[in-house]
Amino acid sequence: MSSIGSYSGWQAEARRVAHGIRRQVLELTLERNGCYLSQALSSADILATLYTKVLNLGPSEAPMLPPPFPGVPGAGNDAFTGAAYNGPKTGDLDRFLISPAHYAVAVYAALVEVGRMARDGLFQFNTDGSTVEMIGAEHSPGFELTTGSFGQALSQAGGIALARWLRGETGRVFVFMSDGELEEGQTWEAIQALAFYKMENVVVYVDVNGQQVDGWTKDVMNIEPITSRLTGFGASVVSVNGHDVDELAAAANTGEPGKPHFVLAYTNTSQGIPLLDERKPKLHFVRFKDDAEIARYRVFLSQMETQ
Repeated sequence: MSSIGSYSGWQAEARRVAHGIRRQVLELTLERNGCYLSQALSSADILATLYTKVLNLGPSEAPMLPPPFPGVPGAGNDAFTGAAYNGPKTGDLDRFLISPAHYAVAVYAALVEVGRMARDGLFQFNTDGSTVEMIGAEHSPGFELTTGSFGQALSQAGGIALARWLRGETGRVFVFMSDGELEEGQTWEAIQALAFYKMENVVVYVDVNGQQVDGWTKDVMNIEPITSRLTGFGASVVSVNGHDVDELAAAANTGEPGKPHFVLAYTNTSQGIPLLDERKPKLHFVRFKDDAEIARYRVFLSQMETQ
């Protein structure tokens, strides 16, 4: 991977944002003695590219410092969405839907890095009464949906996309997914429906990092070959290096007419922090073992802060 300094233009900004996501989530992992660190490392370049180049979003309509949890939704309490951080829902703008709720910390860090949320908001993470939840929900910054059991967001995205198409809206519906969701039957039902209704306005970025809570996906529940399975269900597919911002950006516009488009971004769960290689494949939730390990990662964090 090239250094940040070798880029210019939007690519330099995307690399800066990705580096910032990794640095901030490592800091939070040390601060809170545990976090979904590997998910942030694998997805940082994807989220950075989407926010700095691909997505057509308006300015944030949310407060820089996230408000507290507003209580159970109901009559008189419908202010229950974090989508305002991604701007207005007008017909010409894109919608950005997050499927794997445990990637929330990476989304929050991305919002901070692109100036849509205050850094102080990130450190409300997983505290009582905060909307900056460890497992993102519809009231969490950057989230529009509560995705329930793993793999439900794509079905919800299909409904949103169909409604947008029927209204003649030109904005696309982008979905960010994890590869573990391809183990879920509902995901494949959603893909089949998207293909049937020719939802070419849906673009799905999948973080294919090859790991899940119990280890390597190839050992626990193999999902490959993903490309032929997706095409068999009627989708358009392109595979890219998930840490190459140029490939990630170009992939958004390579879909086939009349088909939902999937970008398979193959990534590394220790990208940017090679110290984590020794823990693979058990990286679903990272908590450091002892003071010596914490000290090693604090040294590494200080090095990241100077880059």
